[in-house]
Amino acid sequence: MAVSGLCRVFVQAVSVALLGLCAFAGDDCNAPVPVYGYKIVKTYPHDRDAFTQGLVFSKGFLYEGTGRYGKSELRKQKLETGEIILRRKLKHRYFGEGITMHRNRIIQLTWKSHKGFVYDSNSFELLHTFAYATQGWGITHDDKRLIISDGSSTLHFLDPNTFEPTGKLRVHDNNIPLLGLNELEYVKGTIYANIWGTDRIAAISPKTGRVCAWIDLKGIVKPKRYGWTIDVLNGIAYDSKDDRLFITGKLWPQIFEIKFIPPKQDQNHKSPSGLNARRR
Repeated sequence: MAVSGLCRVFVQAVSVALLGLCAFAGDDCNAPVPVYGYKIVKTYPHDRDAFTQGLVFSKGFLYEGTGRYGKSELRKQKLETGEIILRRKLKHRYFGEGITMHRNRIIQLTWKSHKGFVYDSNSFELLHTFAYATQGWGITHDDKRLIISDGSSTLHFLDPNTFEPTGKLRVHDNNIPLLGLNELEYVKGTIYANIWGTDRIAAISPKTGRVCAWIDLKGIVKPKRYGWTIDVLNGIAYDSKDDRLFITGKLWPQIFEIKFIPPKQDQNHKSPSGLNARRR
């Protein structure tokens, strides 16, 4: 199938090689949405009691925001060993949500409290708080804007300095609203989103809201193998220095470093659109 513009660049790039992450493109592409598989590069230990809501990799360390009332935290930990070297607990009334690192600050959302926290990234000292109108689920940024999900098909943009709303983006897959947008990561011009209740990550155009590709992570973790209950896939972190992508889930025993496997030429995808965006 012939495709033009950015879509042609995208298809050619992945047909030759997929080195680390692929810069998904195709703002107005009419081609079928490709579904990528995965290859596990390496595994790392993960606290199986961590109800992961946000994940960030920065300057050699992994930062994690965890959820549940009375157990929500912000953590800094060593990737290789899982050792927690700094942590800050939230008050029991807050259900911690997504986190992002922006200019030496860590920004953490809460689920239903309409309250966000801004910390010094080195000390976890609370610098200030801010309010927002929606539920808080995932958060990332593109340097100029904070990008927030609320479990619906809409992404919200905030000014990273004033935290005032600056716009919205409706996310769709083949013109169907994509519900359940959860944890977010912005990588090379693409918004990656966990879709709550599924084993897939959506690659989203920040210009149009169109899903340009899917990454299917089915089978990456098998609950029976570990002998305890695990929860959903949730947590995406990108190491920009070494071009590495990490994923995990709530109560998962491992963090996975993965690379994407290009789809077969005629592979179609079945959209998870229309999920009931109930919570947690």
